[in-house]
Amino acid sequence: MKKQTIWFVAIVLLVAFLGFLGIQLFYIEEMLKMRREQFDENVKTALFRVSRQLERNETKHYLDEYYDDNQRQLLEQLSDENTRSSNPHDNMITVKASDGTVSTFEYKGSVSDSITPHSFSLSPKHGNNSIENRQRAMQEMLMGQYVYQKEVLDDVVFRILTKTSDKPILQRVEVHQLDTMLQGELQHAGLPLRYEFAIINSDGTNVWRTAGYNTKDAETAGSYMQMLFPNNLPKRISYVELFFPSRNSYLVNTSMPYMIPTMIFSFIMLVLFIFIIVTVFRQKKLNDMKNDFINNMTHEFKTPIATISLAAQMLGDSSVSKNPDSLAHLTGVIGDETKRLRLQVEKVLQMSMFDHQKTNLKLKEVSVNEIIDNVVNTFMLKVEKAGGTIDDHLQALDDICMVDEMHFTNVIFNLLDNAYKYAAEDRPLKLDVYTKNLPNRQMEIRVQDNGIGIAKESLKKIFDKFYRVPTGNLHNVKGFGLGLSYVNKILNDHNGTIRAESELGKGTTFIITLPLMPQRSKV
Repeated sequence: MKKQTIWFVAIVLLVAFLGFLGIQLFYIEEMLKMRREQFDENVKTALFRVSRQLERNETKHYLDEYYDDNQRQLLEQLSDENTRSSNPHDNMITVKASDGTVSTFEYKGSVSDSITPHSFSLSPKHGNNSIENRQRAMQEMLMGQYVYQKEVLDDVVFRILTKTSDKPILQRVEVHQLDTMLQGELQHAGLPLRYEFAIINSDGTNVWRTAGYNTKDAETAGSYMQMLFPNNLPKRISYVELFFPSRNSYLVNTSMPYMIPTMIFSFIMLVLFIFIIVTVFRQKKLNDMKNDFINNMTHEFKTPIATISLAAQMLGDSSVSKNPDSLAHLTGVIGDETKRLRLQVEKVLQMSMFDHQKTNLKLKEVSVNEIIDNVVNTFMLKVEKAGGTIDDHLQALDDICMVDEMHFTNVIFNLLDNAYKYAAEDRPLKLDVYTKNLPNRQMEIRVQDNGIGIAKESLKKIFDKFYRVPTGNLHNVKGFGLGLSYVNKILNDHNGTIRAESELGKGTTFIITLPLMPQRSKV
């Protein structure tokens, strides 16, 4: 896949995710808006019910104070829709207070005689029509009684409000009772929140307020106002103003059961989006590395094959076959290039190891110092031929480890070969191998060189498969980018570790730790 195609897919996925996220945010905003409107409606309903209850309580208090039991019972019966009037023809009702005061309430409407109990007669000869007339007449009578009772009560309430409207609001409303009503109605509306409120006159002055009430806080949180005794004269009207300090947090918290799944799924989609994009780019990078590997492999195979082919052709020459020295030289070249080709084939075969979680190791007890000494002696000729030196400093007294001898030998050889490849051109190569014992039954191996070094940004990647350290203008470094990744895998399979310390232009040190064999008890 081309890089432009990957970027196009990434942009499309990003736009799709942002669109999905925008829809989710719009949904959350609309949900909060609906819950806020529902909250406001519930509070307004609760305040209205409190206002109506105050009016009822004041009416009851007026009746208790100015009328005896019989007279009060008569007025209260007028409010019952199922109670019939004792005298529906009269439009006056007179009540007498305990102090002898007589009050007359005039019924301002008129009830037609046609709907009274005595205003119709039913004749047997009418049959079914007489039953229909009876039902219609009874319905009209009930309606007339309801209208009569309502108008009488309205007149009573008007007289009560006329007498009490001049009183200060705090004489008409008991603050503790108002607080209890507010709390009860809000609880009934499903709003168990802490609130603050104040009683305000028509001119805007606070008559009374709770300890936590503050005008600025009320404006910030959003307050609710309700008229107390709305039938008063405009100049005598008072208000109760109420606000909830934690309204916004309450709305958010009550919406969390709906918001949390949305946020979780949005986060999952974001993680998946990032994972897909990173994976695609990683696969693209890995594909590029594989292409480089194939190019390097072709070059590495082509050189020994060409040399072997040329030597074979020269062996066919009669003049060469008659010269023992030339024959020996060509035979040696063919042998060397065959070994080189076999080594390259082994490196390619190492790739199959990276597809398995665990390498099939043939572990046995071996002396690590002995393996290192053998590899150094084998590699010494190659280093000295290039004008360099290699020394081992085997200071580990306990060096018996459980390792696969072949793979561990390859590990040491790869590290030495890596130092040889990246030697500095302006000074002779110097290689040193150290071993020493560590606490907790561990052994440390250091492979140190004075080569070109590794930059910090490359130091973290040198153990990645197919990764090769950039060498700038140095083009004579050959390889597949598998050596150090192979070393890292083999050591991990041996329960060991490897790390690198390097300074650009001064050299590199690879540090290996291996677990030693458990110490055997002496008999």
